[in-house]
Amino acid sequence: MIIDSHCHLTYEPMSSSLDETIKRANMEGVEYLLTISTEDKSYHKILDILKKYDCVFGTYGIHPHEAKNHLKIKSKNIIEKVKQSKKIIGIGETGLDFHYNHSNKTDQITSFLEHIEASKDTNLPLIIHTRNAEEDTLKILRESNKKKDLKILIHCFTGSKDFAFKLIDLGAYISASGVITFKKSIELAETFKELPNNRILVETDAPYLAPVPLRGKPNEPSYIINTVKFLSNLKKISFNDFSEITSKNFFNLFGKLS
Repeated sequence: MIIDSHCHLTYEPMSSSLDETIKRANMEGVEYLLTISTEDKSYHKILDILKKYDCVFGTYGIHPHEAKNHLKIKSKNIIEKVKQSKKIIGIGETGLDFHYNHSNKTDQITSFLEHIEASKDTNLPLIIHTRNAEEDTLKILRESNKKKDLKILIHCFTGSKDFAFKLIDLGAYISASGVITFKKSIELAETFKELPNNRILVETDAPYLAPVPLRGKPNEPSYIINTVKFLSNLKKISFNDFSEITSKNFFNLFGKLS
């Protein structure tokens, strides 16, 4: 069993051919998919997908790029959205992206804190996007963890080894995407090689970041097998065993799916 812990099924080209996309994923052993929210206006599409496909679960959250457009979204609003379906099992993606700064830092941080409060109140995992913001991300998570331990998933991790292990110290899980298969991702591969197996998840972030040998194509959940193969070789663990390890980690974080 493989679980794609982060994809965007509401995005093209997948959204116009979901039946075929999900069928291909299932045929490759991808038993569950988690489709991720990035903005409020498309949330209804996620809810519709969850009703149609038993193997798909979802989240609600506002991407840091979208923070400036969602200043009215507070923790209470996030909680209300989460309660609209039992198949909404996480909050996010939220976090900080100081690489592009499509929203200013203050708005990103404000939005991030609202998501953290909603995560605490619901006890649902927080799916975090962090880019060029290691210091601020750690500071916020450490402060937030003082009052109540958060359930943390760092999606599509591409940061430093030091950052990774400081996140592990906070109890975080860290997800690998197709980026780890890229030729230039030598340091990232070394980081994942050293990370404890019981803290690793896998994802596609489809339709983005297709793994080698499909790099450059629109990504989809079935392609996750290439990332799993790369990591299993890196870890010197069989493909099936590593698939089971990452699936168990997913269940440890999100709970059993039904």
